[in-house]
Amino acid sequence: MNLLGKLTDIIYPARCPICQEFLWDNRIKGEYNGLSFCRSCFLGFNKIHSPLCPICGRPFISQTGKDHPCEDCLRGRPFYEAIAAPYLYEGSLMTAIHIFKYGRKSSLADSLGPLLAHFAETWVHPSDSFLAIPVPLHQKRLQERGFNQSLLLARHVACRLRSKLDFLSLRRIRYTSPQTGLGKDERRKNVKGAFLLKEPETVKGKTVLLVDDVATTGNTLNECARVLKKAGCKKVFCLTLARAGSF
Repeated sequence: MNLLGKLTDIIYPARCPICQEFLWDNRIKGEYNGLSFCRSCFLGFNKIHSPLCPICGRPFISQTGKDHPCEDCLRGRPFYEAIAAPYLYEGSLMTAIHIFKYGRKSSLADSLGPLLAHFAETWVHPSDSFLAIPVPLHQKRLQERGFNQSLLLARHVACRLRSKLDFLSLRRIRYTSPQTGLGKDERRKNVKGAFLLKEPETVKGKTVLLVDDVATTGNTLNECARVLKKAGCKKVFCLTLARAGSF
């Protein structure tokens, strides 16, 4: 840290955005050095482990066995190829995402984005036809929030993977109720017909990496994938920072 940085740290000491503790000697070191979280809160980011469904990405409660498709995916194969996430949507990460989205702390993208990008690097193999697309917000919600959290995360992912980023083609054309609190069938109906691809030629024949912050039932991602596939997209892989629920 340079002299100016040290002085700034003394006058305006950094705090963990989750627990508000000072980061004097409690910073994350090593591979994730530079993140704005304290060690204690970062240790509360619970990683997803096998066994899990290789299609929808939800982990099974059982701690033994191999990855295998879940009953829901076997009964009705989604339009996307797979969903993957590094962490469970719980604990301190859930708090961080809530602060990021609803607390309008867009600066948290500089910590959450690299975490997602690091995971993406281990999961996907980008090619010349690879295209990163964030799940869009409706214009009304974008004005309310001030930013699209999925776009901020997708920028980090696209940069790390050296892939193209398209945040204009896929549009949310219908203002929908928040998915939180809705049942499974209600969530599916809520997002049906909510998305439109402005220029289908941009995705024709390409493999798309669809980026979002959280996957719950996967209905929003599946509806986006349906629209992309209808336009001639070759494959759709979904990448989220967190995944909700276990079987």
